[in-house]
Amino acid sequence: MEPRQFRTLFISDLHLGSKAAKADFLLDFMRHHEAETIVLVGDIIDGWRLKRSWYWPQPFNDVIQKMLRKARKGTRIVYIPGNHDEFLRDFPGTHFGGVEVAERMIFEAADGKKYLVIHGDEFDVVVRHARIVAYLGDWAYDAAIAINQVLAAVRRKLGMPYWSFSAWAKLQVKHAVNFIGEFQRVVVDEARRNEVDGVICGHIHHAVMEDMDGIRYINTGDWVESCTAVAEHFDGTFELINWHKIEGVAEDEPQEADDADIAPLIMAAKAKGRAA
Repeated sequence: MEPRQFRTLFISDLHLGSKAAKADFLLDFMRHHEAETIVLVGDIIDGWRLKRSWYWPQPFNDVIQKMLRKARKGTRIVYIPGNHDEFLRDFPGTHFGGVEVAERMIFEAADGKKYLVIHGDEFDVVVRHARIVAYLGDWAYDAAIAINQVLAAVRRKLGMPYWSFSAWAKLQVKHAVNFIGEFQRVVVDEARRNEVDGVICGHIHHAVMEDMDGIRYINTGDWVESCTAVAEHFDGTFELINWHKIEGVAEDEPQEADDADIAPLIMAAKAKGRAA
């Protein structure tokens, strides 16, 4: 099956470094989808998890290598760091193997509309002003992810489709729902301040596209729970793609990527972990 072609793909919150990262799903997604530009909207590498214990299996390298191969073949790739890969915020404007690091960007769609692209953590009061609270919250989130993994394994054995316990649990808690709503309102206000037509972000692991008071709000979701991405068609319209099922492992390109291309990212993450 030929890959679907898009003008732009937006992907966030893969959390490479966490055992919950669904690298196999993303690799399969990338086999079936191509774009002229790929924007990585933060938390691609999970420096917080890597500080606790180093976990970097081959599939994580495969994801990075596939991105680098795409960059070498002409795909523009922009990496906007989030709070879990904030060590890359020290390198704005730097290129790693053809991948450009940027703090944020103003993206112009094919129809001329402009979008502020940010990870979104700068608007999360817990992350921005009380890091210790954020870390405690992260541990609670880990517990939900662990339950999610067990349920996913059982459902897989029973031939049932993927379902995210942690995403469901978040939406059952009134406080979490209120937080999502407040987060959306704040980032939409930021888009309005920047005089753009919309905002594209990640961070809260809640994929959605909706209009809010004349501003288009787009959240890319994540690749630890919902396995979602946002695609821009060549006419400037957007599509939210769910990739809950591996469609079949096609033969990939030869593993031609030079590990030296990956090394700067890995070494930066390791150095940050040692400093913590």
